[in-house]
Amino acid sequence: MSNHPVSIVTGAGSGIGAACARMLAARGHAVVLVGRTESKLDAVRAGLTDPTRHLVMAADIADSGLAHEVVDRTIEAFGRLDALVLAAGVAPLAPIDKTTEAILEEAFFINAFGPAHLITRAWPQFKTQRGGRIAIVSTIGTSDPFPGFFAYAASKSAVDSFARSIKVEGKAIGVKGFAINPGAVETPLLRQNFPTSVIPPSRAMAPEKVAEVVVACACGERDEDNGKAIVV
Repeated sequence: MSNHPVSIVTGAGSGIGAACARMLAARGHAVVLVGRTESKLDAVRAGLTDPTRHLVMAADIADSGLAHEVVDRTIEAFGRLDALVLAAGVAPLAPIDKTTEAILEEAFFINAFGPAHLITRAWPQFKTQRGGRIAIVSTIGTSDPFPGFFAYAASKSAVDSFARSIKVEGKAIGVKGFAINPGAVETPLLRQNFPTSVIPPSRAMAPEKVAEVVVACACGERDEDNGKAIVV
């Protein structure tokens, strides 16, 4: 069994996920970097403190089989799992009357089902260990959606709800859950939807600012916020 805390980080190839991976590695965690593009994950891992300690697993966690495999392989490799840091997400932009079934499916499968697949699979391990933390990147849009975020904001509202359920069901086994709700963050995801003329860089947060809060939750420094949606 690993002597180091072990964290799974999704969306680890860029943006908030990559920043979380770097911070957790710097704190001595063994990090399992998960995302859809292996080359991006490899590049992030190469820059981590002690790269050989960390694993890369290319997987689309919207697929329950692949998500379950990520958790199973992590426990197999390290003998433990201390934190789920769930930063993978998509933000399709469409007004209500242009929201298609495909847009709804993409938003909910990646933003809501993906985290749920990992949480449900990791739960028995957390139960055995009598502890674990789950930090999920949500959005300020769950309470104040930008126009065009009908599907995106709703799919992330599920994440805020997951944090509340984790608090309730995790109480007896020492598991805590957090949703982190940032505004605009300077990531590839933001720029897919909004040019700098709409949201200038000065109005967007650095991914590291959000990652600091996420990592603090994952490492037990924000336990008083268990179950909450934390606005950043």
